[in-house]
Amino acid sequence: MIDPLETERPGKEKRPRQIFELEDTGFNEVPPRYRRFYRRWRGPSDRLAPNEVQCPVCKVVIRSRVELRPGDRVYCMPCMSRLEVVEENGMLVGKVLY
Repeated sequence: MIDPLETERPGKEKRPRQIFELEDTGFNEVPPRYRRFYRRWRGPSDRLAPNEVQCPVCKVVIRSRVELRPGDRVYCMPCMSRLEVVEENGMLVGKVLY
């Protein structure tokens, strides 16, 4: 059996990633230490920043200190899903790995 987390990721870009400062968003479904890494989805008019991706399972926005790109992997603590970042309709969305 091949573990999807051990496979090589495509698309290594040479451009350096942007770094973002994260503030606490008040997301109270995770321990206080991790609250700055999550926020609630505000509906269809909500725009995601380059360091944010939406979890398809629980519809929470996962935030990162660095710019996310397709092929990156993130973890959604509220629903305990491991996700791979993909681009759909010009927006970064997580694809469930397991």
